[in-house]
Amino acid sequence: MPHPASPASWAQRLTPLLFVLLWSTGFIGAKFGLPYAEPLTFLLARYVLVITLMTALALAMRAPWPASPREAFHIGVTGLLVHALYLGGVFMSIDRGLPAGVSALVVGMQPLLTAACAGLLLGERVSPRQWLGLAMGFAGVGLVVGSKATMDGVASGALLHMLAPALAALVGITAGTLYQKRFCPRFDLRTGSVVQFLPTLAVTALIASQTETMAIDWSGEFIFALLWLVLVLSLGAISLLNLLIRSGSAVNVASLFYLTPPTTALIAWAMFGETLTGIALAGMGVAVAGVWLARKG
Repeated sequence: MPHPASPASWAQRLTPLLFVLLWSTGFIGAKFGLPYAEPLTFLLARYVLVITLMTALALAMRAPWPASPREAFHIGVTGLLVHALYLGGVFMSIDRGLPAGVSALVVGMQPLLTAACAGLLLGERVSPRQWLGLAMGFAGVGLVVGSKATMDGVASGALLHMLAPALAALVGITAGTLYQKRFCPRFDLRTGSVVQFLPTLAVTALIASQTETMAIDWSGEFIFALLWLVLVLSLGAISLLNLLIRSGSAVNVASLFYLTPPTTALIAWAMFGETLTGIALAGMGVAVAGVWLARKG
């Protein structure tokens, strides 16, 4: 008789799914909060809270800090890429009017870039089955968010202005995943988060002070969005991402991002009544199948 799966085994299996679910709520949090603060100012408030909470947790639990300035430097670089560039780009694009579905599609290209670079930079082998899964995932994401983008409508003249930050976010999350896997795959998640967010806070504050009014309307909706993004995204999802990068290949981790747009669409349907077309539903099936192939490759 087969032995029942242990709690540790179940946790390992459920971690990627939980990450996708939590990561997908980032667009929902942005939708709630951006009407009340400019994008980088919104993120500054988020970073301050994350640093405060994680520093207190690390000190209370006597968590180990980076062993050397070199290690701290590499962890800080991953923070600039995964937080400052990625989050800043996504929030700026949504604030400029880019539909969430289009933003998700752009960032959803990450697995293709990761797969193309993983062999060169990390020595990982990408099998033909994984390439097929990655292609299917991209096609599925395109069907899902393409349908939404068509319904929302984006003026061609303003598209580049709205799209540029999302492209920067794509580069940031791709480079950050590869950089962390190469230079600092293992670090304490409590102190590491502090080290990641400190340079992110400094760079974001510098740019925001020159480009935004830095005014915040502390409405109930904004406070809810801020706490959600701090507790669920910055603490929960980012910790899961670090665990996944630590335990899996860069391609396998990147393939999870294919599930973000369909999951975001489902959450938006449940919370805001946004409907899904038949093409979008078909795209979800293709994306899920593609992720399964890429991760099993």
